Amino acid sequence: MEWLRQRIEQQVLGLTGMALKEIDFEHPIGDPGLFGPQSAIWPVHGDFTSMLCGGISALLLQMLHPLALAGVWDHSSFRDDIFGRLRRTSQFISATTFATEPDAERLIAKVNAIHARINGVDNDGTPYAANDPDLLTWVHVAECRSFMASHLRYRRTVVSPARQAQYFIESASIAERLGARNVPKTPDAVADYLARMRPQLRCDERTREVARVLMTTRLPGRLAQPAGVIFIKAGIDLLPGWAQDMLDLRLSPIERRAVRGGVRLIAAILRRSVRNGAYHCAMRRMQREG
Repeated sequence: MEWLRQRIEQQVLGLTGMALKEIDFEHPIGDPGLFGPQSAIWPVHGDFTSMLCGGISALLLQMLHPLALAGVWDHSSFRDDIFGRLRRTSQFISATTFATEPDAERLIAKVNAIHARINGVDNDGTPYAANDPDLLTWVHVAECRSFMASHLRYRRTVVSPARQAQYFIESASIAERLGARNVPKTPDAVADYLARMRPQLRCDERTREVARVLMTTRLPGRLAQPAGVIFIKAGIDLLPGWAQDMLDLRLSPIERRAVRGGVRLIAAILRRSVRNGAYHCAMRRMQREG
């Protein structure tokens, strides 16, 4: 059944930054990049299934901030090219996590240059800028909180409080390179930060439109579409309860059990099938040393 494994892997990698073929994750041999294989960030970011579920959850959470929403609404191609946006975001995460240090720094500089050009005014007249340090912190925390929540539910290799804190410290270093400030670096600090941010969040027609686009997106390929529906529901399930209430997106207890079981079944298949993701290539880069 090697042909089926390869087909599954091809479909999976086609959704990631690997499809852009701009980063060589296997060379030069022995370069650990910014973190290396002993880090906490490598195993968290190395699992496609939990990262996809977490990424969906992160986008829904991020869009509750009106200025983050305004930047996406005014400057993103999410309505017409959601998979292109997914690949570019995936490339940044995978490159800064697994690529060599020069490639990681190059992608960080590229994103900083893009952010410097993105600014505007929210629909209530509030100005925004993509390089606003506080806005960058919000986007980062919403993202990494969601990745960790998904990892703890569906992968569970980084589970101790110390290792979780290590993950938040490592991921914060990327956010700080992008200009974020006062980035929380422990699970408790992340929870406290989200609690403090809640009064600034809102759900309006534009928020619901972004959610609608995401909810109606279907993965390419008939076989992948049922899995895509499960991933979207898993992303909703990973949101804090108050965020689900704001978005009016709730799963029944029966749905939650079915979705979690479905994700675990799909994850088992994908983990056996995908052998050439960024994580696998980076591990080969390190294992070939000497």
